[in-house]
Parts: sequence; structure tokens; C-alpha cells
Amino acid sequence: MDPTDWPAAIEAAARRIAGQVRVTPCLALPWKGQRLNLKLEYLQESGTFKARGAFNRLLSATLPPAGVAAASGGNHGIAVALAARRLGVPAHIFVPQATPQAKRDRLQALGAQVHRGGAAYADALAACDAFRHTHGALESHAYDQPETLAGQGTVALEWAHQAPDLDTVLVAVGGGGLIGGMAAWYQGRVRVVAVESEGCPTLHRALAAGEPVDVAVSGLAADSLGARRIGALMFPVAQRHIAASVLVSDAAIRLAQQTLWRDARIPAEPGGAAAFAALLSGAYQPAPGERVGVLVCGANLDPATLQDPDPA
Repeated sequence: MDPTDWPAAIEAAARRIAGQVRVTPCLALPWKGQRLNLKLEYLQESGTFKARGAFNRLLSATLPPAGVAAASGGNHGIAVALAARRLGVPAHIFVPQATPQAKRDRLQALGAQVHRGGAAYADALAACDAFRHTHGALESHAYDQPETLAGQGTVALEWAHQAPDLDTVLVAVGGGGLIGGMAAWYQGRVRVVAVESEGCPTLHRALAAGEPVDVAVSGLAADSLGARRIGALMFPVAQRHIAASVLVSDAAIRLAQQTLWRDARIPAEPGGAAAFAALLSGAYQPAPGERVGVLVCGANLDPATLQDPDPA
């Protein structure tokens, strides 16, 4: 898509999905003498931002009797299942073996037909593609589709109205649909910083190589951030509008989860806590007075995994 077309597509998506997704609030969190602006996108009914892209995709298309098919580590599938149930069509969700049981349970509770699609997300995607071609179901890609990017871009449109004075936003990256849509909206007016786990450096490696490349994925957040290759659609946007790319360890992500729970009672899953982990670990160090926003993008986790960190 031409870069000048993205803002109009995102505005259209916002109109299309209005009433189907929540306007999520922001929270001011004290941190090292300043106040962070946390965008609580995990409060979507689907538990993540992905409801925006899923609803935009389904509402933009003619829905076939076979319904919709999607490959997902869990979160995109939950969003698609929610949208499909509300719109009255079947949802076939293909998940890899690494998808946590809590996410598989949520998919089944939403009425989706859950298919095991191999060891990794790429395997689930291949199984999903085969199913679609055989049965005629609509494709809803987790990140590399214009309707998905435009839907996720509504996070930035909404945040810009809620917090117009931010200098920088930190955003976790999986396949790139979220940060691609957000960067396409901000277009340099706000610094967008990409945060990935060390085990899933998909965008980081692509930016270094100058093109999308395959990477091995592993680690704590692999179920939500574990795309092997960054989306081709978002990559030109990333090259043009993403200011920095940083990596965080699994230990930093776990500490971020625990700190968000202890200090704000925010139940972030590993991918949802990754952006905050960049601040806690020093992977991203704001300048004095820099007004920083942190996107808490998901909370589809087993609550039993939450615990307060040991006192410092």
C-alpha cells in the first residue's frame, strides 16, 4: 500500500469496528521520577489488541458459508473466534503445539474448531492454508494483511487522542501487524520503538539485513511473538517510521510481568509485558523529560503464573 493511503485506511477501520471493540483506557504509572503512560489494550474482550484487526478483516469481506480460517499462536485465533461468533460464522483456528492450554481453552469456549497444526506457527499456517483451499474459508492472517494492519493501527489513532503529548511509544513485536499499523498512523510524529524477546528477534534481524529473513524462535513469549519472518506488508513501514529496535531477555520479561502485577495489578502475558521489560532492563533508556508510552498489549495467560517479585 502507498504510505499516504495508510492513515485513511486506519480511519476507515476505526469507523468500521466502532461498537465491536473497546476504547481501552490509559494509566499513569510512576517510574523513576517520571510517569509512564500505559495503554491498557489487554482490556479488549479478546484479551489483546488483535480484536481490532480481526473485526476489521471480517467486516471488510463477504463471509462464505465455510466461515473463516486463521493460524495463530493463540491470541489472533481468540480474536477471530470472537469476531466470527458475533457475526454468526464458523471459525477454524490452527494452532501450533506450543500454544498454551489457557489459550486453547479460550478458543474452545468461544466456539471455534481448534486444529493442531504442527510444532511452530509456520506449520500451523501451512495447515490453515491447505484447509482454506479445500473448503473455501476466508483467510484472516495474523499480521500480513492490509485489513489486519489497518485495524491494529487504530490503537495508535485512539492513543493519539488520549495522550497527544507523548514523545515515544514502546510496542512489542511478533509478526509486525501491531507495530506496523501503529507506525503507519504516527508516521514519525511520535517515536515508535520496537521491542522483541531475544528468542524472537524477527524484526531486529530483518532491519539489520535490510529485508525480511527467517529466524529461529524460542523462549517465554514465543506463543505470541514467535513469527519466523516479519510481515512483508509492514516492513517498508518499519524501515521508514520505526525509530529503534531493542531486544529483551526472558528474565526481563518475567520481571516485567511480576512488576506490572505487583504495582498496578495488570495481568500481562509475556508478550504483553515485553515493552515494559525494555524499560526495566535498560534496553531502552529514555532521555530526561522524555514522555514515554508503553503498550500493554495482551493478558491471555494462566492467572496461576502471576506472582509478586521478591522485594528489592
